[in-house]
Formats: sequence, structure tokens, C-alpha cells
Amino acid sequence: MRRKRTSMLANGRRTAPALLSLFVCALLLSGCWNSREVNDLAIITAAGLDLNEDGHIELSVEIYLTSSSSDSAGSQMSGAPDGNKGTSVIRTVTGINMADAASRLQKMISRRVFWGQADVFLFGERMARAGLEAPMDFLMRHIASRERAHVFVCDGPAKNVLLLSPSIERSVADALVRMAEQQTGLNITMMDLAQMMVSKSKAAVLPIVVIREEQGEKQSFPYIQGVSVIKNGKMIGRVNEDVTRGIMWLRNEIKQATVTVSPEQSDGYVSLHLHRSQTRLIPKIEGGRWIMTVRITGQDDIVENTSDLDLSVPDHIGKVEKELEKVVNTRVKMALGQAQKEFKADIFQFADTFYRKYPKIWEANADRWDEIFPEVEVRLETDLRIARPGLIGKNFFRQEQR
Repeated sequence: MRRKRTSMLANGRRTAPALLSLFVCALLLSGCWNSREVNDLAIITAAGLDLNEDGHIELSVEIYLTSSSSDSAGSQMSGAPDGNKGTSVIRTVTGINMADAASRLQKMISRRVFWGQADVFLFGERMARAGLEAPMDFLMRHIASRERAHVFVCDGPAKNVLLLSPSIERSVADALVRMAEQQTGLNITMMDLAQMMVSKSKAAVLPIVVIREEQGEKQSFPYIQGVSVIKNGKMIGRVNEDVTRGIMWLRNEIKQATVTVSPEQSDGYVSLHLHRSQTRLIPKIEGGRWIMTVRITGQDDIVENTSDLDLSVPDHIGKVEKELEKVVNTRVKMALGQAQKEFKADIFQFADTFYRKYPKIWEANADRWDEIFPEVEVRLETDLRIARPGLIGKNFFRQEQR
């Protein structure tokens, strides 16, 4: 009995200091004095930057409100409230630079502006041609900016794109993000753009957003079409869809694609789906000549055959592969021609590739790269193979093949 009483006293002596320590720690703990509820935030999902006639920045933002707010009165609606989906509104302010415009935006809105969910940044064409270096400094310096946000150039003012009301997606931001993530075109993030602008070549590419109107449709919608070419921070031109494909091949950015070809000495078309590809750049400097070997490999599946070829025959498969390589080479050569001769902009990052292998030679010729790049000899090596021709060889639905 005495042992049990002694044990209880000992446990009590150990428990009392522990409880006292917990009490003191509780007094020192801070509360959530700086917490912000979601309903107290004006969450920016997309931003458009335009340059007005006075040379000032016109900042337009798409704000996603989690609940209806009197602050949205008088705003231009980009979407209708739909329960938990909230409401998207567009606000536009003007400032002498990006920081000034962002400050003025906060003064207009009763909720705290939150940039952490901004998934899309749009540059108007006039802004892009004037220069992206100033706004990019703000966007990369701001602690809340997302480096993985998608970046586009607009065919016209960026504000006009934000004012659209996509019929399928909740907002313009959602529509553009989904289109970019499908990887059917160039997908450039904020970090990608920053790295290209400070690379050895100081050249970049950005996808172009155009406003598309369908006959019989009341609503217009954003559409990604073509690429803008950026050199020394400024947009200097644009290219069409075929050249864009060539650029993507050269930059190793083809993730998936469907190509339709018409093989020689055959009637009809064969469509192939690319599911694996790789582009390697192999630099070489020889006798004062700058040579870049572009080695393209890939595997394709045949998804449709309306030709008279029997794709169970190896020779016929070879014909299709040869025609596919010809199409890819044509697009790559078109992209090289425009980049080297028309724009003189190294949008393929050849400069960095040469630098990694020949750092001393590159440093000695860095100031002459704008003269060297147009004269770089490019050698194409294309090897595209059909992995799966499908379950049938012939098109049995053609009358002559029955």
C-alpha cells in the first residue's frame, strides 16, 4: 500500500511541471490574426495587359468571386452566377506601369486582391510589339505570381479576349488553360518565357489568341492560332499553323499530333496519330562552319485509311512513312526559313546548344550571333515509324476493295 502511495506521489510530481509548461506555451501561442477567408478575397484568374495611346498600361483582370458581392455592381460580366461556381467579373484600370496599375486596381476593389490563382496572362499585340521586359519584371518579381501560369499574345487588345463568354467553360481563363494543356499547340508558361528572354539567343515564341466567330452562333470564343515571334523582348512577327508545327518539332515540343498524308501513286488519304516523338539538336563547328543536325524520331498509329493501300503490306507501310517524313521535313524547313531569313531570330535555342558544347568559341562569337544564326547549316535526319497500323489493312468500305 505504501509503495502504491509513493508511486502516485511521484507521478504527481512529474505531471505538475508538464501541465505548467503546457499552460505557459498556450499563453505564448499566437492566434490567426492575419488570416483571410476565401470570401474576403478578390481572386484573379486571368489578366490582360494592353498599351494605350498615351503609352500607359491598361490592366484588365478577370476576378472570380466566391459569392455575390455588391462590389460587382457596374462591372462587365464575364459569366453568370451559378451556385458554388461564383461570379467572374472584369475590371480595368490604367497606370504608368504594371505596379501602378496593380495598386490602382486594389483601390477600386473592396476585397483583397489575390494573384496566387492567376493561371493566364494575356499581352495585347500593341503591348507585345512595344516590349515585354517591363511588365515581365513585375510579374516575375511579385511574390504571388505563378511561374506556371500560361502566357499568350492576343490578336488585338487583350481586354477584348477577357470580355468573351465561353459557352462550355466557366470563364476565359478556364478555356485557355484547357486548350494549352491539351498540348496540341505551343504551351508557354511564365517561367518558360522568362528563360527564353534571358537565354543566349534572347528570342522567344508565344501562342496567339484570336477571337473566333461562328456563323449562326451568338457568342464568340477564344481560339489559339499561330505563334508570335519575340526578339529582344519585342514581338517582331507571327507565323501560321503549319510553321508553328515546324517550330514545335524543332523545339521538341510535339507531344501528340494527327497528320494526314496522301502517299505517292495512291488514291486517298491516310491519317496518323503521333504518340511518341523526340527531337535532338547536335551542334558541330567545323572549318568555321556552324552546323546543327536535327534528329527527329517518332512512332505513329494509323487511325484512318481512305486510300487504296493495303496497310498490312510492308511496302505500303513504307510509302506512308516516307510521305509522313516528307510532310514533317517540309514544315521544319518552313520554320527554319522564316526564323533564319525573315526574322533572324533564334527561336529554337540553337545558341544555347552551341554554347553548351563549345563555350569558348561561343563566347568569342557571342556579339556576332545575329550574323551567324542565319548562316547556320541545318541537316535534317527524320525517322518516323508506324507502330500500329490498326486491326485491318485495307479500307473494305471502298467499292473497288470489296
